[in-house]
Amino acid sequence: MKRIFVTRRLPEPVEALMARSFDVTLNVDDRPLSPSDVVAACRGMDALVINATERLDAAAITGLPDRLKAVGTYSVGHEHLDLDALQARGIPVVYTPDVLSASVADNAMLLMLGAARRAREGQALIVEGRWKGWGPRQLIGTEVTGKRLGIFGMGRIGREIARRARAFDMEIGYRNRRALEAGAGLYFADEEKFLSRSDILAIAAPASPETRHWLNAERIARLPKGALVVNIARGSLVDDEALTAAVESGHLAGAGLDVFDGEPDIHPAYLRLDRIYVQPHIGSSTLETRLAMARHVISGLETLFAGSDPPNRLV
Repeated sequence: MKRIFVTRRLPEPVEALMARSFDVTLNVDDRPLSPSDVVAACRGMDALVINATERLDAAAITGLPDRLKAVGTYSVGHEHLDLDALQARGIPVVYTPDVLSASVADNAMLLMLGAARRAREGQALIVEGRWKGWGPRQLIGTEVTGKRLGIFGMGRIGREIARRARAFDMEIGYRNRRALEAGAGLYFADEEKFLSRSDILAIAAPASPETRHWLNAERIARLPKGALVVNIARGSLVDDEALTAAVESGHLAGAGLDVFDGEPDIHPAYLRLDRIYVQPHIGSSTLETRLAMARHVISGLETLFAGSDPPNRLV
């Protein structure tokens, strides 16, 4: 059996699934590893299964042992990998496309509803023993039904969010590199028009240098007063100072966030602003999705070891 190193502990059924195909070595301490730690752990290994919590930069990739013939990233995102350096070393990479979309879209709706209905404040009232009973002015939120949803990034996840939002009679508008097929929603080539009609803005675009801090103070100002922001993409797409200032000022009614710039270290305002409903990067955290991700990695690596090219190969 081929030997693989896995950089983080995975759900027990996932580890058992991998152990049927490979001789698996786990990071038993389950701590995030530095690039040099990853390189050291790869000695004697045929493949590496890496998580988004670990980075492989160009310097680390030069130190990977010659025996290592493949990398599988247990994620859809791959900004933690220097793909050019891996390609230069001749090390192919497989990833997990198409299996996270449903669970991440479900989470987007959770964040949307949590922010709209002030779930964080309501839960705190109960848990902290401060609730005195029903009152007609208590925690007045807003409905998502019938609202104009703007989706920034209409890829697989964006389209799944739109599909769920239609069940709430929401009007779908989107910004994308190109217009999609008829029925996807209203395509906006003009960014200002897109933002000005978005009662709820859902961020679902990939992280890149071009999208870093895409949601800044200028773009937030173009959103309608009382709008909500939901981010299930990457924390780097949001300017934390601008978002928290807009919530504090009341220009935004709130936000729902599952991802953060520099996580797990997050902007301190997110710890105190009750109108920002937060989750700890759980978009793909269902057993069904975790198992599907593992099957992608396993099949991709097995196909590479067999000398063929898998459909989920990145480089």
